[in-house]
Amino acid sequence: MDISELLSKVNRMSRNIAREKKGLSPVIATVILISVTIVVAVSVAYWMGSIASGYTTFEQIELPTSYARWDGNKTFTNGGWNITIELKNTGSADATIDNIFLNGIPLSGYSSSSIRLYEDGRQVPNLSSISISVTKGGSKTLLIQVEKYNATDNS
Repeated sequence: MDISELLSKVNRMSRNIAREKKGLSPVIATVILISVTIVVAVSVAYWMGSIASGYTTFEQIELPTSYARWDGNKTFTNGGWNITIELKNTGSADATIDNIFLNGIPLSGYSSSSIRLYEDGRQVPNLSSISISVTKGGSKTLLIQVEKYNATDNS
């Protein structure tokens, strides 16, 4: 068998293989194309939704209840005020309170012996580093005890 015969056999085989191959019908090709398009569109929608939710979360604290009550001499020798503040997080993200102002002055500016802060009944030991976390949908009750005269220099 020489090379020309071998080449002619190879050409015949390739023609036979090409005749036996069938392409996709237009209906099947359309179904595949639409399926791939839907999968890509759904994937992009989920991806865009996750990106958008990261930019639309917000912290929002409401104060549904807040009042001050004279305590007499129960808490401090000279008497004082109990200021009760209820916090409610109505935002879509957790919120953290890192400072509280009393008469325009942060609590860290007052003596810890004349002002006390309680978060849900537990005393906050260090007024210079307040960190009160309120989860989304959650609430907290703050109690600020202020001694008469010593804390605010007027009453």
